[in-house]
Amino acid sequence: MAKIRTILVDDEPLALKGLRLRLEEIDDVEIIGDCRNGREAIQSIKQSKPDLVFLDIQMPGLDGFAVIKALIGTYMPLVIFVTAFDEYALKAFDTHALDYLLKPVDEERLAVSLSRVREHLLHHAAIEQNARLLGLIETMDDPPSDLLSAVLDADHPVRRGAYERQIHIKDRGHITRVEVYQINYIEAAGDYMCIHTDEKRHILRATMKIMEMRLDPAKFQRIHRSTIVNMDQVKEVHPHANGEYFLILEGGSELKVSRSYKDVIGRFL
Repeated sequence: MAKIRTILVDDEPLALKGLRLRLEEIDDVEIIGDCRNGREAIQSIKQSKPDLVFLDIQMPGLDGFAVIKALIGTYMPLVIFVTAFDEYALKAFDTHALDYLLKPVDEERLAVSLSRVREHLLHHAAIEQNARLLGLIETMDDPPSDLLSAVLDADHPVRRGAYERQIHIKDRGHITRVEVYQINYIEAAGDYMCIHTDEKRHILRATMKIMEMRLDPAKFQRIHRSTIVNMDQVKEVHPHANGEYFLILEGGSELKVSRSYKDVIGRFL
């Protein structure tokens, strides 16, 4: 059974000791370090790359939210905020924390949080397996039908729920990590995909079919033979005289919905 490599962060020694004692009784949790302030936490997380961090919110100097901000764009583990004030709960989720615990930590509530951690780690493992299959398919001219089925079948354990949360783009030895929710739309350009975000355009070697497999259809829909759009980015829908529609995105981009994909418009009506 794989261990959940965990770091504890709290400026209160008694709170740190209490949480450690509870977690040491759980078989699949391995505590690999503890930190007394935000700066120690940032350094330890970047060096050790834990699976999970229990992060105190109220700390002198860099608080828990500042730690998260400092980690954005680097390595980001699963985070459970620990706080004495439940008023921080909403802000905790705004910073993409997995969960939060109130001090003193309740044993049953801790068990619920760890169940969420295990679920997320299993989900991530499924995504990685799915990504390896997709990478293999992309290199093959005629992939075996059973390999395609493993990726395309929504009931297959590899596929079920295993949509990408991040796209890793390789370019001249560098890897750029693009969060899927930041994607506005994707358009085909020959054998390449142009991934548009608010910040820039990224180029990825892939096919439209592969991109559709990788992205959650509840969020991303194909609206043209060469375009996939993030439905959360759509601000306006404009009909056109010839039966086509145009989508206006939050950033101002205008995308055509071809008649072949006009069923997508039903989601806005």
